[in-house]
Amino acid sequence: MTSPSGSTPDEARAFLEAHPDVEAIDIVLVDVNGVGRGKIIRRHELEGFYKGGRHLPISILGLDITGEDVHETGLIWDSGDGDLRAWPIPGTLVPLHGTSPRRAQVLMSMHGLDGAPMTSDPRHALVRQVGAFAARGLHPAGAFELEFFLLANERDADGGVRPARAVLDGRRSGKTEVYSVDHLHGMQPLFSDIYAAAREQGIPAETVISEYAPGQYELTLNYRTDILRAADDLIMLKRLVRAQARRHGVTACFMAKPIEAYAGSGMHLHVSLQDGAARNIFAETEEGRWEPRLLHALGGLAATMGESMLVFAPHANSWRRFVAQSYAPVAPTWGVNNRSVALRVPAGDARNRRIEHRPSGVDANPYLVAATVLAGIAKGLDEALDPGPETTGNGYAAADDARAAMPADWRSAIEAARASAFLKDALGEDLHRTFTAIKHAEYLRVARTVSELDYHLYLHEV
Repeated sequence: MTSPSGSTPDEARAFLEAHPDVEAIDIVLVDVNGVGRGKIIRRHELEGFYKGGRHLPISILGLDITGEDVHETGLIWDSGDGDLRAWPIPGTLVPLHGTSPRRAQVLMSMHGLDGAPMTSDPRHALVRQVGAFAARGLHPAGAFELEFFLLANERDADGGVRPARAVLDGRRSGKTEVYSVDHLHGMQPLFSDIYAAAREQGIPAETVISEYAPGQYELTLNYRTDILRAADDLIMLKRLVRAQARRHGVTACFMAKPIEAYAGSGMHLHVSLQDGAARNIFAETEEGRWEPRLLHALGGLAATMGESMLVFAPHANSWRRFVAQSYAPVAPTWGVNNRSVALRVPAGDARNRRIEHRPSGVDANPYLVAATVLAGIAKGLDEALDPGPETTGNGYAAADDARAAMPADWRSAIEAARASAFLKDALGEDLHRTFTAIKHAEYLRVARTVSELDYHLYLHEV
């Protein structure tokens, strides 16, 4: 059977020839929560995987964050939990740096036994949106930014997390070392391995900075003309950062808000559209006048942000990130060169004009984020939506009226997403059902949990 993902056995054979020391390969399918699920196969199985795919149960895409079945997805017993077939994604077969014995990794996508895309696979939602733009003669380009914490493996005396000691010399810092180059030097052995791993995997990892909280860092990725590859980059970069941190004895944390007193971690998406001649259609052609299609795109993103927030903030912890003046946007505002808004137009050369979409936490699934953002842009272009006036100065102070269109918490976001015709169209009916059912099941799990905070507040007081 010909691979419906476009992969070929030649890719597997060439990789094995180039890497004779690789003994095993992680085959990884990304679910709606961004969790990599799959198997580890042996070297001699790789070519067969490329020739015939690999059977996996349909229920693998109906799991919550803990790996428990969510029956409301319709992916468990409604289908008898039958097998589907996963196929490798071309260009994602890469070595895993520093492994011993030597291992590799390949991402995969889920298809029916007949080769049709499995419509609850998040990557297929992005493929569909990219295809819709291609039918218009347009091609989405973009890049993600990755913010994360490096934490000590052991909790403190109160059970809280704390920044990791420097892997170079064990030095501990509890200060906000934002943009401190000297602070980065303490993590240099780890970041050297991260860059080496990225280089082996063809991931265009670039600048690293010390971010706005103790133990927080950011890695940027180079812009891709293919937004699908940009989303693959982010998935692969998160996996390699987590693995290299573990090798150095620290924990890479991708929670949106791991430390209550400090800023959380975002996953900003920079996005633009190119026409068939590789021209950026967001670039202004008249000096001093914004390109109307840029404004319409902003209008679509602003108009759909409230009903899309579950994609951008999918977990209970995600909502702790949205605090005024914490560099996390709290309303569907836009502005130029302004980091207090949700939709930022960076300053610079008009040829590189793009939208920086800032609401998503680093805990969001990049395939779902990119698919939803593209659908919002398409709506804005189709309906010539007006984004409203530009926000200047403090976007948090100006956001009160706009905030009314946003869900106030996780439960409200789930309800808004379940009712959203836009999100159902953006993700596809099956994935929309799967995603919202999983989020509702996770909400119920959290809501019925008696936490340590409950005991602290109420045990002896009520």
